[in-house]
Amino acid sequence: MTGKYLIAASLVSACAVTASAQTTTEYYVVQDSATKKCTIVDKKPATSTIVQVGPMVFKTRTEAEAEMKTITVCSSN
Repeated sequence: MTGKYLIAASLVSACAVTASAQTTTEYYVVQDSATKKCTIVDKKPATSTIVQVGPMVFKTRTEAEAEMKTITVCSSN
């Protein structure tokens, strides 16, 4: 009987860890090809009109904002 509860608890824990890992927000510095304006988005760009200009993914919006100030094509906006 105790074994069933251990297995059930393990499955619930595994599902909770997986769900929390999927909700992590990532931030990207992107540039609109038409307007040349840089912005920060929380989804990886999937169109050709918006391109990622930052070299990486950022864990916080604050990190992305700081990096955007150092990117040459964004500093002219």
